[in-house]
Amino acid sequence: MGGKLFLVPTPIGNLEDMTFRAVRVLKEADVILAEDTRTSAPLLKHFGIDKKAYSHHQHNEHKATSEIIRFLKEGKNVALISDAGTPAISDPGFFLVREVLKNDLPVECLPGATAFVPALVNSGLPTDSFVFEGFLPVKKGRQTRLKKLADEERTIILYESPHRLLKTLEEFAQFFGEERQASVSRELTKMYEETVRGTLVEIKSYFENNILKGEFVICVAGKEETKKEKRSYEKD
Repeated sequence: MGGKLFLVPTPIGNLEDMTFRAVRVLKEADVILAEDTRTSAPLLKHFGIDKKAYSHHQHNEHKATSEIIRFLKEGKNVALISDAGTPAISDPGFFLVREVLKNDLPVECLPGATAFVPALVNSGLPTDSFVFEGFLPVKKGRQTRLKKLADEERTIILYESPHRLLKTLEEFAQFFGEERQASVSRELTKMYEETVRGTLVEIKSYFENNILKGEFVICVAGKEETKKEKRSYEKD
């Protein structure tokens, strides 16, 4: 009988968010794969997981997958972790999962930390229907994607880096309208966690005069929600 691939979420900041189950799976796994072993080593040590982690990232994922499948066919259990959060969510893992399933081998994803869920719930924007876009293309296809998102009726969730945040907010204001409601969260679960809410222009103005540090999650109201707010305002 073959082994199983486990996708194990790790904390996005606060180590108390590691689950008991995640620790157990990592301790029992025959092989641990990590996006960056330099990042995972302190985490494993903190939870008393005395095992070496092997590097598995976007640059070696295709090459390493065949060997991982061989391990699984030999009956070994493999655990995959990313630097933070749930593997395969804007992190390496999707290709490996797909290839493992193609080989009729089992995959199990543990529930756990991921940045966009608390950011969405904290935003105050509708949570009943939303679309997660991850990172926008940096160059090719960026404007095309923005034009499509401008007509999106669901709440839009994206990840962004500190050095591109202001440019992205400016583009959102250009394509979505300056008064579109949004929320930007940074350093989630960490000491300096912060969520800023308001119009796109207001949020951009805030971050022009404040710290740009950490990973950012942007939530933007959908087009339909903006119409509802406008109708409600006009009615009042």
